[in-house]
Amino acid sequence: MALMITDECINCDVCEPECPNEAISMGEEFYQIEHSKCTECVGHFDEPQCVQLCPVACIPVNPAHVESRETLMAKYLRLTAV
Repeated sequence: MALMITDECINCDVCEPECPNEAISMGEEFYQIEHSKCTECVGHFDEPQCVQLCPVACIPVNPAHVESRETLMAKYLRLTAV
């Protein structure tokens, strides 16, 4: 499952630097998550760092991009391959 940032985002800038995959960037109005880079921190941390730090709890699972833990790990391995 990739995560998404809802329009409740207050653009506090907390999530972007904490994403180990650089999947978070500023969109037109608020931050957004590139689903092809989001591993929900699988391979890096036990919990998604953006979700843990978000002060307004606006980062749910993206229902359009549901992925298993195994798929997220495969994505992590692909993204971190040298």
